Amino acid sequence: MESKPQDDLPTTEIIPLALPKGTEKLCELCQKRAYLQCARCRVTFYCDAEHQQSDWIGIHKRICQLLIPIRTPSLFSMQRAGRIENLLKTKELIEICRLVAESKLSEGKHQEAVPAAQSCLRCSIDVYGPNTVQLVPAYLLLADANMGMGNLALVAELLSQAEWAVLKSPECGYAVHHRFHRSMGCLHTATGHFEAALFHFANDIYFASEEFGLDSTVTCGGYFLMADVFVKRGEPLIVHSLYTEVAETWHSHLTKLLESHIQNVQKNTGIPEPSFDKGQQVEVDKMLRTILEFEQDDTRKEPAQLALVAHSLAMLSFLGGDAAKPAATSSWISLKTLITGDMKLRSGDVT
Repeated sequence: MESKPQDDLPTTEIIPLALPKGTEKLCELCQKRAYLQCARCRVTFYCDAEHQQSDWIGIHKRICQLLIPIRTPSLFSMQRAGRIENLLKTKELIEICRLVAESKLSEGKHQEAVPAAQSCLRCSIDVYGPNTVQLVPAYLLLADANMGMGNLALVAELLSQAEWAVLKSPECGYAVHHRFHRSMGCLHTATGHFEAALFHFANDIYFASEEFGLDSTVTCGGYFLMADVFVKRGEPLIVHSLYTEVAETWHSHLTKLLESHIQNVQKNTGIPEPSFDKGQQVEVDKMLRTILEFEQDDTRKEPAQLALVAHSLAMLSFLGGDAAKPAATSSWISLKTLITGDMKLRSGDVT
């Protein structure tokens, strides 16, 4: 018997008598007893149509066919060459799930990010084993997704598992430490433990600067999150100082991207690809607009700072895809406006 939930996704009911004796299929999302299976790959199972639809939107649509060789036992898969091939395919799956989860988190789609993060964690355990440092990125993705959904108790549990893995592996790199401390800082901010949040964000900035450099947009993300703590504590002078660091870093980065974009336009007749994917653009746009609103509401308005942030938003919009629109004339007008704005900022003429 087959039914078709949303998105015309074919679903097949599991026939218990068709399963080997003593076996039971579990839901991909909740690990409860499954009654349905994906009719396309037939190796993924669900407790109900709602969980299947959630998994399909979250990650399964991307990896459905990739799961078949990994989850289908064969004589070849039991041989050394087959095990190595499956291991490589599972590592590929981990990377796909990680990128999908990160993209959805950047867009603020926290619930949709959960299936991808869960798949990332499950595959990481299959490859690296439990309680290893390689699981930390997946734990952090799951924690960030649940943070956005307000599941703070689960976030604390996930970060506790990540912390245990990090403590057991002192050799793990700066990037892992940076992401762990950033997630911990966000949790403490959400629970109102501001001193602990500042401690973790300070560590986040340190490790990010060691890995990516002081002027990196990754590092300045820590400054932005730290500023949020000081906003909640009512300390606008510190907030302004931190926001200035973030705004200048992003303006410098976007200016370089714009200059590179201009050179590509001058060299090629085709339309260049956008410099940002949708998730990145949404995340950076939200950050810059938060800074702009703060500066506009501040009693000590600084025209140069307001112009810098507004100009950054204009460049972000242009680089995020406006230049790829069919109206070439409009694109060139926008490009000319951005260049003019950058020249005025450099000359200090922002009145």
